[in-house]
Amino acid sequence: MSENRKLAAILAADVVGYSRLASADEDLTLARLRTLRSDLIDPTIAVHNGRVIKRTGDGALVEFRSVVDAVRCAVEVQNGMVERNAGVPQDRRIEFRIGIHLGDVVEESDGDLMGDGVNIASRLEGVASPGAICLSEDAYRQVKARLDLSVSDLGSTQLKNIAEPIRVYSLQVGSAAT
Repeated sequence: MSENRKLAAILAADVVGYSRLASADEDLTLARLRTLRSDLIDPTIAVHNGRVIKRTGDGALVEFRSVVDAVRCAVEVQNGMVERNAGVPQDRRIEFRIGIHLGDVVEESDGDLMGDGVNIASRLEGVASPGAICLSEDAYRQVKARLDLSVSDLGSTQLKNIAEPIRVYSLQVGSAAT
């Protein structure tokens, strides 16, 4: 079986505290997530030419041809979440962490993507603060001159199960409204 390798912008997103939200009110949490997907997330991914690779119960992996598109999508989703969480008690808010990386991936025959490019995006999501977007240096380099972003340089970061440290930049757009 031949490998189909390509360079792709990978966005990994996950709901912060999903287990806590689901244990408090599973039906309401699932209904809210379905509504967010249909009204905000899926249309925003489509507008920015993204392709959902896979969904988990509380997250997703999305492929983009352009890091600019991936970041614009992430910013729109995070800003949309700030609006949707306005007036919602802190312990009931749905907030996302998002990681974006530009890297080499292997595309399987079923369209699934694998490899370090996907793994790094997923690990970046794990270090993002609620409402934030973490970019690898490779991703940041593609957007820093093209988008007006306010970023914090988190420096060289050792990500779990990734051999070499990655320079990480945090973009705080979806700050929790209090």
